[in-house]
Amino acid sequence: MEEAGAAPAPALAELRADECYADFFREDFDVKAYTSQSIHQAVIAEQLAKLAQGISQLDKELHLQVVARHEDLLAQATGIESLEGVLQMMQTRIGALQSTVDRIKVKIVDPYNKIVSRTAQLAKLQAACDLLRRIIRILYLSKRLQGQLQGGSREITKAAQSLNELDYLSQGIDLSGIEVIENDLLFIARARLEVENQAKRLLEQGVETQNPTQVGTALQVFYNLGTLKDTIANVVDGYCTVLEENIKNALDIKVLTQPSQTVARGGPGRAAMPTPGNTAAFRAALWTNMEKLMDQICAACGQVQHLQKVLAKKRDPVSHVCFIEEIVKDGQSDILYKFWTAVTQTLSSQFQSATDSSMFLKQAFEGEYPKLLRLYNDLWKRLQQYSQNIQRNFNTSGTTDLFAELQQMEEDAQDIFMQKNEDYDPEKALKDSLQQYEAAYLSKSLSRLFDPINLVFPPGGRNPPSSDELDSIIKTIASELNVAAVDPDLSLAVAKNVAKTIQLFGVKSEQLLSTQGDASQVIGPLTEGQRRNVAVVNSLYKLHQAVLKVITSQSSFPAAAEQTVTTALKAVHDLMGSAVQPLLNSVGDSVEAIIITMHQEDFSGSLSSSGKPDVPCSLYMKELQGFIARVMSDYFRHFECFDFVFDNTEAMAQRAIELFIRHASLIRPLGEGGKMRLAADFAQMELAVAPLCRRVSDLGKSYRQLRSFRPLLFQTSEHIASSPALGEVIPFSIILQFLFTRAPPELKSPFQRAEWSIARYSQWLDDHPAEKDRLALIRGALEAYVQSVRTREGKEFAPVYPIMVQLLQKAMSALQ
Repeated sequence: MEEAGAAPAPALAELRADECYADFFREDFDVKAYTSQSIHQAVIAEQLAKLAQGISQLDKELHLQVVARHEDLLAQATGIESLEGVLQMMQTRIGALQSTVDRIKVKIVDPYNKIVSRTAQLAKLQAACDLLRRIIRILYLSKRLQGQLQGGSREITKAAQSLNELDYLSQGIDLSGIEVIENDLLFIARARLEVENQAKRLLEQGVETQNPTQVGTALQVFYNLGTLKDTIANVVDGYCTVLEENIKNALDIKVLTQPSQTVARGGPGRAAMPTPGNTAAFRAALWTNMEKLMDQICAACGQVQHLQKVLAKKRDPVSHVCFIEEIVKDGQSDILYKFWTAVTQTLSSQFQSATDSSMFLKQAFEGEYPKLLRLYNDLWKRLQQYSQNIQRNFNTSGTTDLFAELQQMEEDAQDIFMQKNEDYDPEKALKDSLQQYEAAYLSKSLSRLFDPINLVFPPGGRNPPSSDELDSIIKTIASELNVAAVDPDLSLAVAKNVAKTIQLFGVKSEQLLSTQGDASQVIGPLTEGQRRNVAVVNSLYKLHQAVLKVITSQSSFPAAAEQTVTTALKAVHDLMGSAVQPLLNSVGDSVEAIIITMHQEDFSGSLSSSGKPDVPCSLYMKELQGFIARVMSDYFRHFECFDFVFDNTEAMAQRAIELFIRHASLIRPLGEGGKMRLAADFAQMELAVAPLCRRVSDLGKSYRQLRSFRPLLFQTSEHIASSPALGEVIPFSIILQFLFTRAPPELKSPFQRAEWSIARYSQWLDDHPAEKDRLALIRGALEAYVQSVRTREGKEFAPVYPIMVQLLQKAMSALQ
């Protein structure tokens, strides 16, 4: 009643402002509640008067509003009447349209119903024609099938083809209730069953007798029937099921522990276990079962291999599709791979569950693991051998028409037993079931190898093992290696255990070695520590030789296993060397100390009237000969490893000769009598080092130096410079040192110029083995001599100087 945006009428504003009317303006105003409240407050008359007054005010306000807007209200009333006229006209037109639609509907429905009726009749006619064609074809094929069935196995593939076509005719249609073909349908059902059974028998017989012709015929039947893939899957699953049952029976502890069927059954809950007296019988029965199981697995694998080979070669004569392509399509693996995977997984699971439930089975497989591994290896070899022979069997089998269809594929694919896949190793898959037993066996093997060593090396013991104890250790090693010879991988694993055993023996022996000062003394007789060291070395040597003999006696010992044991034996040899090295060092030091005393003797004397030296040899040489003879007698003869001792003492002999020649070339002054005595010393030196080696001539270059240097004592400097032994046998530095002895005192030797002692110079030569360093020191001495001559304004050089310079130049050019 108010215009938009206008202020409320004065009367309405008054009503809003009055508290008596406030309840009427609320959204949730309730008449009953208001009435009951008014009665409760007992002011009814007053409230009624107030309400009458308010109604009167509202009536007045309404009247004012109508008077103010009467023109607008009249215009709205006229508009409503016009709207009613328009609506009446629309209703009339809608009625006319409805009657028109009804007339059109009558004209369309009748033709439509006729079309629907004719269409249904046509569909039924077509279905009847199709059914008649199918019936005629079924009757014809049924008659043909009867003739084919009478032909027996020769016509079985054609019968399967007819059955396949009959199946196609029966697809998507219900032929029941048609009397004309009822008998034929029954005959077809029986014929299909008969053909399938006949084909199954033919397949079983062909696979068992390895006859590719029969297998090919059966596969062609199943291909024609459209059931090739399912049939092959069922056959392979059947083999897997049979083998799983065979594995369970072979590992059935109840069967293994019952010697005969007449044994009384145990009470409820009684565990099946062999009695103490029947353990041997239990083991014998177990291994008999295992051998039989391997035969069964091999036979089943052979049959599946044969089946796959025929599938790989047989093609359908009509479509030329290779049967194996039907099997492996849709990304499926070939049947041999599927079968082998199932067999290996079954072996792993059944062995695991059987040994988990029976401690006796577990002990048998762990204790006699090599026997179990040998069975597996024999199985694998038989499978590979069969794979090699199967192609030859195919090529030499009959030349029937059916076998002529077994065409060679473009490249004959190898089966998994002949060619390992990068992603799948069938042999490893087979042996995976043995891993737990191998680990346990190797652990026990290591214990068996360690036990005799821990026994002969008790805590706190100070003596190496005796010969009998060593023999026990060697027998254990030989036994373990012989038992493991059934498999290269097992041989390698046991060889690693043997290597650990040898290492343990070495560690225990090393703990016995004496490393105190008395172990290297060479003054008195053998000390207790030296005796123990000799016994330890002899013990190590016996072990080394015995193990080496065991290895060489092994037939078909893997190279890796031999290398493993040989590496451990090398460590034993090195330990022997470490044990005798302190003694060798001590002897070497003593020999050097004796040889260096030659400089304390006088070699400057002239030749005696007789032309012979006064004594056969010098005092130091006598001492050296006596010392070496005593050392070999008192210390080294106790070692039983003569070759090992000589290998070490020969190096010492070569060192002694090198030192002797070095110091002999440094003797200064050297008279004619001294030369004779020194020549005698050279001859005696051969006798002195003889005890240190098998033959003095075996010392090689050292021996040739000793022999070649002796004649140079009496030759002129010119002859020495042109000697053929120079450089080849005797180093230039040695000859140049020797020529210093023929020079005047002004031409000082290198050690004299450097103001070194003989011992210090000898040590310098040991520290500088390179010929270049030694020649540089000699050149310095010669250059110092030249400088000294020029300083004192000498007229000429010593006669030997130009020869020495010439030799030095020759030596330097030879180095370049």
